Amino acid sequence: MPDTEPVAEPFTDPRQQHRAAMMGMYVFLGSEIMLFGGLFCVAAAMRMAHSAEIVHASHALHFGIGGMNTAILLTSSLLVALGVESAKTGQAGSSARRFAGASMSGLAFLAPKAYEYRLEFAEGLLPVPGIEARYDTSIQHLFMNLYLSATALHAAHLTVGILLLLLLSFQTARGAIALPQRSIVLVVAGLYWHLVDVGLGLSLSGILFGR
Repeated sequence: MPDTEPVAEPFTDPRQQHRAAMMGMYVFLGSEIMLFGGLFCVAAAMRMAHSAEIVHASHALHFGIGGMNTAILLTSSLLVALGVESAKTGQAGSSARRFAGASMSGLAFLAPKAYEYRLEFAEGLLPVPGIEARYDTSIQHLFMNLYLSATALHAAHLTVGILLLLLLSFQTARGAIALPQRSIVLVVAGLYWHLVDVGLGLSLSGILFGR
């Protein structure tokens, strides 16, 4: 980390400040993992206890849309990784473009997800008021409740990430973030995006869409 990086109180040198920022982000990401971990544990327990019913319920989900969204998530995570590397070498323009591209990929994920919800609502799959639910058993109903809760929570986190990437892209493009001295700002944002985008997104796809 360059010595010209501004150091805020109570830190004494840039490396100490960098380590503190990373530690704080790791603690925050750990809390996010615990939040989603409960949902993953419930889903895993349901699959072990009621495997046939859960597999039957998952067949009603739109695997094609889920597969496409998985590819979008991987692409956006790659763009963020490239954007962080650009920031570390002081390439502000390249970093800003890549972060903007990642945020657009996030929007490209949310649009098909909204369309998928619309299809599932019309098909009587979503456990929401105003529709005639299409479930054979209470276990399948419970699975769809879990599906809606987990995917909606993930979409909310992804929306926060999209706004964060857009903000950082704008600030980087206009020079408000000095690079490479303050690249740590983009690094910690990238960690959040990788967790929500790849870590949680792919885990949800596997546990919900798994056959």
